Amino acid sequence: MDNHNRRQFLGWAAALASLPPLRAQSGRNGKVFDARDYGAVGDGRTLDTAPIQRAIDAAAAAGGAQVLLRGGRKYLVSTLVLKSGIDFHLADDAELVVSANQADYPAGSDGILTANGARDLKVTGTGNINGRATEFMADYSKEGEIWNPKPFRPKIFVLTACHGLEVRDLTFSQAPQWGLHMIGCEHVLVDGLKIRNNLEVPNCDGIDPDHCRDVEIRKCDIVCGDDAIVIKATRQTANYGPSANITVKDCVIETKDSGLKIGTETTDDIHDIRFEACRIASGCRGLTIQLRDEGNVYNIDYNDIQFEARYQAAPWWGRGEAISFTAIPRARGGKVGRIHDVRVRNVTGRAENSVRVNGVAETRIGNLSFENVALTFDRWTRYPGGVFDNRPTTAYPDIEQHRTPGFNIRYADGVTLKDCKVAWGANRPEYFTHALEAENVTSLGLTSFTGEAAHPERDQAILIR
Repeated sequence: MDNHNRRQFLGWAAALASLPPLRAQSGRNGKVFDARDYGAVGDGRTLDTAPIQRAIDAAAAAGGAQVLLRGGRKYLVSTLVLKSGIDFHLADDAELVVSANQADYPAGSDGILTANGARDLKVTGTGNINGRATEFMADYSKEGEIWNPKPFRPKIFVLTACHGLEVRDLTFSQAPQWGLHMIGCEHVLVDGLKIRNNLEVPNCDGIDPDHCRDVEIRKCDIVCGDDAIVIKATRQTANYGPSANITVKDCVIETKDSGLKIGTETTDDIHDIRFEACRIASGCRGLTIQLRDEGNVYNIDYNDIQFEARYQAAPWWGRGEAISFTAIPRARGGKVGRIHDVRVRNVTGRAENSVRVNGVAETRIGNLSFENVALTFDRWTRYPGGVFDNRPTTAYPDIEQHRTPGFNIRYADGVTLKDCKVAWGANRPEYFTHALEAENVTSLGLTSFTGEAAHPERDQAILIR
């Protein structure tokens, strides 16, 4: 290249380098509100909450538009209040850095990205929200393999009573508490989230639809210490109604707690839920329904799921149960609803503990079917076994000493197992027992059920009492 062309090329390169990053597709009416134009610094040290909030408010006042946080910058923030009609967009590698200083937060605030009553709200982009989890922790327990939190730790999202909500393509990481908490939201799409939380931080759930309806959660890649995707009905002062018509599909999960879960908070009905085409790489339980309150859980489908369930250290709930559907009062004398009409199909898994179906005398589980479920039971972790985990309850022992059959079914009616298989791994401790154990069960139907006892010289394959 001659000197003239070289100078020309370098001039072009310099001009291109000086251009701002490409903007994502603009918001409603083609309007874009750049947070830098409202004073955001983006150096990761200067608190940018106020200027970003000004950009949000201006975009909402304009009738809805994109609020742009450009890549190449880190924006230190506390609580932001999102508004109707905006697309809050983290472009390229933009990062929201959560402030660890409680003084930066309004009194009573428990979230970073918040909204109340917003309509047609979008949160999008390829950037990251860094929750700085361990800076909200007091100390670490080596024995419990768990961080102990300080009194204040915000959630990443608290989105309340939103209608027409989309959360797409973002990453959030190191959440100090729940990640995406949606309360009373309707017509929701959660698509392509990447979650990278600390596996030893408690309560850092991935996605929590709570009293929500008409929700689709798809193509999410989740690593978190606590429940990955968990559908709830928490006790609230307002009546947000049931959780219903929720589909979860095509997700990949690693957790120290439950992979795909309903409960434990079940103060209203939870119904018409579909979990499908998901893989739980590791968890303390594979498929979970924990009913502890007065709501009913019904019309639930788990289909095309792969999982691994293993024991964890004592503070973590769950004891390696392959599948755990339990209806147990939260407290002695407390009211508990009913689990009924649940279907589990085309599920394969490896687990250290049983498939557990456990109602109680006052609340029996009904109309439950397993079809084409193939499970292998083995032990590969160092934690003590031979127990069931009943938490949270004060009506029954937290941890119940119990041998480990393949399927354990208690206080249930209308249970069918079709084309199901129990196999045992190489490590079979003495407390591994029957392929199927049923107690106080009516209308138990077995079709093409295969599996022998873990110790056939001692136990029969099927024990019904």
